[in-house]
Amino acid sequence: MKTDIEIAQEAQLMPITEVAKALDMTMDDLELYGKYKAKISDEYLKKIEGNRDGKLILVTAINPTPAGEGKTTTSVGLGQAFGKLGKKAVIALREPSLGPCFGIKGGAAGGGMAQVVPMEDLNLHFTGDFHAITSANNLCAALLDNHIQQGNELGIDTRQVVWKRCLDMNDRVLRNVVVGMGNKMDGFVREDHFVITVASEIMAVLCLADDMEDLKRRLDRMVVAYNYAGEPVTAGQIKATGAMAALLKDAIKPNLIQTLEHTPAIVHGGPFANIAHGCNSVRATKAAMKMADYVVTEAGFGADLGAEKFFDIKCVQAGLKPDAVVLVATIRALKYNGGVAKKDLNTENLDALKKGIVNLEKHIENLQKYGVPVVVTLNAFVTDTEAEINFVKNFCNERNCDFALSEVWEKGGEGGIELAKAVINTLETKESHFAPIYELNLSIREKISTVAKEIYGAKDVVFSTAASNQIDRLEKFGFGNLPVCMAKNQYSLSDDPTLLGRPTDFTLNIREVYVSAGAGFVVALTGAIMTMPGLPKEPAAYQIDVTDQGVITGLF
Repeated sequence: MKTDIEIAQEAQLMPITEVAKALDMTMDDLELYGKYKAKISDEYLKKIEGNRDGKLILVTAINPTPAGEGKTTTSVGLGQAFGKLGKKAVIALREPSLGPCFGIKGGAAGGGMAQVVPMEDLNLHFTGDFHAITSANNLCAALLDNHIQQGNELGIDTRQVVWKRCLDMNDRVLRNVVVGMGNKMDGFVREDHFVITVASEIMAVLCLADDMEDLKRRLDRMVVAYNYAGEPVTAGQIKATGAMAALLKDAIKPNLIQTLEHTPAIVHGGPFANIAHGCNSVRATKAAMKMADYVVTEAGFGADLGAEKFFDIKCVQAGLKPDAVVLVATIRALKYNGGVAKKDLNTENLDALKKGIVNLEKHIENLQKYGVPVVVTLNAFVTDTEAEINFVKNFCNERNCDFALSEVWEKGGEGGIELAKAVINTLETKESHFAPIYELNLSIREKISTVAKEIYGAKDVVFSTAASNQIDRLEKFGFGNLPVCMAKNQYSLSDDPTLLGRPTDFTLNIREVYVSAGAGFVVALTGAIMTMPGLPKEPAAYQIDVTDQGVITGLF
């Protein structure tokens, strides 16, 4: 059986200029990065502002398991299936981080016959957006430390520097470091920290900004430290805004590539959903909606993380109103939630399926709370039995969800036609009445509790003393009306990754709360979630290589 990278490398790609023609784009609308990648020009984005919006379809999933779900694969395959049906569709996805590519998760280009290409470029350096974000983030850190070194006019308390450096790589030893060692000219000695680039506030700012003017406003108000009086100090006050914006001048432009079947794909931005807000850029999504009749986008990890933040943060800030949601599950993952060991997932087990399907049930209920119609799709495996498939189908139909089997990994767009037709039927027969799960005028504690109880199913929420003090300070300085971005493990609805299925009667533990004022949300860290991941015992990097002919191998 061919690997994903072998399938991608054997694909016959069209020049990106030809792909763009399907969207009525010309050479003047593109800024080429070789033959198969391009950025979309600002002039083109302005030109299409008056176009009618296409239908916005969010693809999300149950909680991820080692059995795999295939959310990106489904997104790509659905876009290709719309093409098979003669529909004008665009896929809007996130860019992958280098961290998981070399760590444990692998790439994020889809899989099998439902991939975006060039796959190696996308999963590695792509068009340099993440490098630009890393550079802008670390420039801000350098200017902050330089301000302190050069007299500290703003009275920054070095014990209350909250701006962290970043790196787009899993590296646990950088989580907590000491900087400024040496002599007087080497700066002030203080504790510092690194986060992975996708957790940098600049990533969130880039993905939520409407244009360069909005980007600069957001960069300007990012809180980087507190002074001796306990008041926030911003990036604008240390005069970092203009230089950061200059580094992000090209990164703010969405990227255009294609699928294996030449469906246009706009891939831009990539905040993690467990430690950030988990959606591609607002600019990319809005552009796609002006360019096509159907837009397929996705949000990271399970619906409790990515979809919740897509609805409560991205849609609220950007004024988006999604028309339908596709919820991805697999028979294997549902049985895993039902207590079946990974090695036994290929065997029919209706009892375990009935036990584990409560995870799917909770996600259906959550999505319906937002007033958006839901289509459930099973990402098919050859080991799925007819009895198991029928059980899930009936389960979904009883809950007012359309259901479709997806075979896009094996068959590409052809294998997604059943799903595409189900989505079209839902769009034509069910209205979306989208509304966020909470009002912004609630207190920070109330918003956190609403997500914990309504979406996760928590019985109670406990705030550490530090978190409570931080909330009080944030509300004192006027940040209480912002949405909340919950940083939580992705494997469970709770903050305990070992609690599978649909946990109940659990307490959600909030250990730290801080503001991302530029992004426009308050971040709540739960449990043991880390903003700088580490590498596993056997990193994926061990398998990645390049041949003497320049062909990359082992990337998946």
